[in-house]
Amino acid sequence: MTRPPAMRIAILGATSQIAGDLVRSMAAEGRHQLLLYARDPARVEQWLEQAGLAGRYPALPYADYGQLEHEAVINFVGVGDPSRAAAMGGDIFGITLEYDELVLRGLRQHPQRRYIFLSSGAAYGSTFLEPADQHTRASIAINALTPQEYYSAAKLHAECRHRALAQHAIVDLRVFNIFSRTQDLGARFFITDIVRAIQDGSELQTSADAMVRDFLHPSDFHRLVECVLQAPPQNLALDCYSRAPIAKAELLQAMQRHFGLRYRVAAAAAGPAPAVNATGAKPHYYSRNHKAAELGYRPASSSLDTVLTEAAAILGRPRPEPEHTSGDQQ
Repeated sequence: MTRPPAMRIAILGATSQIAGDLVRSMAAEGRHQLLLYARDPARVEQWLEQAGLAGRYPALPYADYGQLEHEAVINFVGVGDPSRAAAMGGDIFGITLEYDELVLRGLRQHPQRRYIFLSSGAAYGSTFLEPADQHTRASIAINALTPQEYYSAAKLHAECRHRALAQHAIVDLRVFNIFSRTQDLGARFFITDIVRAIQDGSELQTSADAMVRDFLHPSDFHRLVECVLQAPPQNLALDCYSRAPIAKAELLQAMQRHFGLRYRVAAAAAGPAPAVNATGAKPHYYSRNHKAAELGYRPASSSLDTVLTEAAAILGRPRPEPEHTSGDQQ
């Protein structure tokens, strides 16, 4: 089978966790040439050294974007931490637009270039009373817009701009949840609250509210990006997904079983503040829209596989054996 050609790929927002994980995966494969852009190139160079990749790729300021030729660009600029999203408020609109337009200007001059934009499941809105699917409509409370919906609206606005440019190869990847051993444990996510509790030996206090999450493994994200880059040029949005999502109760039980998590379920959580819902509470924050399968994407890890493997690496514990979950897709 013919190996797809290597590309020169520009990475915008190279200091983000998800970008760093992708750079590691691509470096291990050793095929593509990468151009790493960030507000602080020195920070990127420091990260490259820590990752054992010193001198492997150039670290460049955003002002230099467009000076070096590249066949594809991946835009990671944005906010991954819900507490940061809440603090940023309405500034998220300007930041999203600024860097999106930076890339789009380049596409107008180089229409053959591919553009992958990191969108979010939040583009659907902030309810998720049911998981998303191919028929789900975006829902924004336009007459009562709250700060919790700014992030959703910014991503939706970017996606609308991209669909209007149908002549360009732009693919929006809607990330729901991704979990990695490089995760900043100071971020306010439910999964980071769990890992911190295990590290500290403290009791996690959580509400009885049910929820289902889909944790994407970095290697599956890399797999999806490669599928997009290898497919014929097209303009569309794709939802990211693992082999199977996981319910909150099942996740808590697995973390207790494998890592000794102590937790207490209460009607109203006491003690430390719960994880920040900066983009709204979402009981079923995952997607059944598996259009990416048409590009050959087949995730290798379930959400439970991802959490157990990556949490073990963070905690310095042996990797647990993969478990079968009730949601595993066949």
